[in-house]
Amino acid sequence: MAKIDDYNFAGKKAIVRVDFNVPLDENGHVTDDTRIRGALPTLKKILADGGSLILMSHMGKPKGKVNEKFSLAQIREDVAKALGTDVKFAPDCANADEAVKDLKPGEVLLLENLRFYPEEEGKPVGIDKNDPAYDEAKKAMKESQKKFAEKLASYADVYVNDAFGTAHRKHASTAVVADYFKPEDKMLGYLMEKEVQAVDNILKDIKRPFTAIMGGSKVSTKIGIIENLMDKVDNLILCGGMTYTFAKAQGGKIGDSICEDDKLDLALDIIKKAKEKGVNLILGTDCVAADAFSNDANTMVCPANDIPDGWEGLDAGPETRKVFAEAIIPSKTILWNGPAGVFEFDNFTAGSRAIADAIVKATENGAFSLVGGGDSVACVNKFGVADSVSYVSTGGGALLEAIEGKVLPGVAAVKE
Repeated sequence: MAKIDDYNFAGKKAIVRVDFNVPLDENGHVTDDTRIRGALPTLKKILADGGSLILMSHMGKPKGKVNEKFSLAQIREDVAKALGTDVKFAPDCANADEAVKDLKPGEVLLLENLRFYPEEEGKPVGIDKNDPAYDEAKKAMKESQKKFAEKLASYADVYVNDAFGTAHRKHASTAVVADYFKPEDKMLGYLMEKEVQAVDNILKDIKRPFTAIMGGSKVSTKIGIIENLMDKVDNLILCGGMTYTFAKAQGGKIGDSICEDDKLDLALDIIKKAKEKGVNLILGTDCVAADAFSNDANTMVCPANDIPDGWEGLDAGPETRKVFAEAIIPSKTILWNGPAGVFEFDNFTAGSRAIADAIVKATENGAFSLVGGGDSVACVNKFGVADSVSYVSTGGGALLEAIEGKVLPGVAAVKE
């Protein structure tokens, strides 16, 4: 695998997998260009060297069909503005030979949405998994996916993957395409390098104490991460909606709070494992309860395991916030994934804000802090502290799978 810093792109055509799956308003205007800005260091390095850029990305879930709602033509001007240069557009990513041939050093070509082709994701379309013919259809699609990836590869001299958000998918543009480039002509972009390094800091270069904060509504979606972290962390804070599954599992009364009744045994098992491994498992002791799922609901502070009927826990209580902060502030490695409450409602942000403030203090004291997952990223942005933590990950599912210890196909394909 080549290193982007050491590579000279002069006279080369570089096809770069970016993650330009940006949010659009009803008129097709970009509402948040964070992902576009995140790719700029890689793209500007290639152009500064005298290379030409072929940008490929997905947007949304068009399910293998052309859908103008997800056309990347809508973001061409935003990409051009961010790069400070004109961006050409190829309306068909699999038939862009002429546009690519005419591309000169310093020029940029944006390909249409990769997912307009089912070959990008490599899944058979229009056939049920239980259909006897599904296996044959899947096999045929894998062959088609290889041809699609080969076509994309034919446009360029060098391949750069800078889309960490899709690195956990073995798609044509994120993994398969790398097979058609020599090791010295494929590499990770700057954003990908930073993401991979951030995960390594969390999993392989741990400074102690190591505190992981796992929030969100369901323990079932976080079980793989929790189990992988159990052998690594000193403190494990479980918060958000998960609080009430654990409270009920231990015989508590949780009113109308969110709860996974089929995961009560799992919650008890996590408590048991933490004790066996010497992990300090921290659960909420009090909460801010509301009489409706609304920002304007009536509220009260009560024990997290004694919530009256008709009330539901929507945020961590003052005592819980204090205990969380006491664990976080002295830490030297911190991972935060998932809020402590319904932070979208301004009246239920205090728990998540307390976590964010404690992480900022720990970071000021020399801790390495990684914030990842859509809701946690939204929290630090909402509270204006994104620049006060060590690293904010752009990857949701990719980050979670990396922390679970899984191999990311988009990274492995480039490193092979």
